[in-house]
Amino acid sequence: MKFEHLIEINDPLNPLADTMTREQLWRGLVLRAEDPKLFVPHLDECTISGRESGSFMRRLRYGELVIDDKVVLHPLHEVRYEVPAQGDIAQSLLTMTIEAPSEGVMWVRFLYDDGNPSATDETGRMYEDFKKSAYKEADIDTIKIVRQLASEGKLDASLLN
Repeated sequence: MKFEHLIEINDPLNPLADTMTREQLWRGLVLRAEDPKLFVPHLDECTISGRESGSFMRRLRYGELVIDDKVVLHPLHEVRYEVPAQGDIAQSLLTMTIEAPSEGVMWVRFLYDDGNPSATDETGRMYEDFKKSAYKEADIDTIKIVRQLASEGKLDASLLN
């Protein structure tokens, strides 16, 4: 199943909305990768290893479930999570891309590929719709937390990449 959606970050036509700089947004997306417990409340542990230029490996523990993944950083543009096939988990990919289609406008495109073909039966499609909804809600929460951190000045300093 492949799924993508956009979340608006800055809209110059809405004077009431707080704006973020690309750098603040980038730092927030990197923070989500480096300290995911701030963003994923049911995550028990995240261990980072294998840091290289532009990427690092993680081990995520959710109770008994352990997932290894690789995070690839394309500074100020994209954070990509690559999950290799492991146990009952298929190879999957999540890409968060910062897009600025015009002056003052900024979006994050979330692109998911869970490594499985799209469902062809009604039950499978219902399950996919549920997953898409859960992904979208998690992404909205991510941006909400990033906005909060930015408004508190916690993404202003060059703390990350």
